[in-house]
Amino acid sequence: MKYGVALFLFFSLLLLTNPLLAGIYRYEDERGIIHFTNCPRDAKFKLYIKESIEDREENRQFSLCYIKDSRHYDHLISEFSQKYQVDFALIKAMIRAESGFNPFAVSRKGAKGLMQLMPETAIRMNVSNIFNPKENIEGGVRYLKYLLSLFNNDLRLSLAAYNAGENLVYQLGSIPPYRETMDYVWRVLNFYQSYRR
Repeated sequence: MKYGVALFLFFSLLLLTNPLLAGIYRYEDERGIIHFTNCPRDAKFKLYIKESIEDREENRQFSLCYIKDSRHYDHLISEFSQKYQVDFALIKAMIRAESGFNPFAVSRKGAKGLMQLMPETAIRMNVSNIFNPKENIEGGVRYLKYLLSLFNNDLRLSLAAYNAGENLVYQLGSIPPYRETMDYVWRVLNFYQSYRR
């Protein structure tokens, strides 16, 4: 009996220290429509993008520390939504995907703040304090508005450009075939639909 309990505890600890990685699952139906989900409930869905350990840790930190405070910046989102004529739900979805509402977030590539502005982009958008929520959100929304106009209001291309860089997306004329960028576009659109409801 003691041996069975010891084995149970061992395997429980093993599972806790080595969590399964999540990901994005894809399924193309008979009409050619592609469906994505992060919670497959049907065997037709196959793993499309595997979440890395770094992604899991980054997302875990964001969700534990900041996702609960998701309404804290609504007044600023509303202000810049009206000023730049960009959908409130879209801005909020981007902030959630970019930083998990963490105003002090810094990515491995050096993007900073709520809307994860790169330092060069912050300078272009006249953001002097990148960690100031008001300045960061305004800079991010102003940049998104610019991208929407550059890509003729194509939301998917604009989001891809926000993540991977406008020059690359402009040259390709499509979403770059990078896991991170495809995942980012999917997540923002998913959050966007959720906030619109």
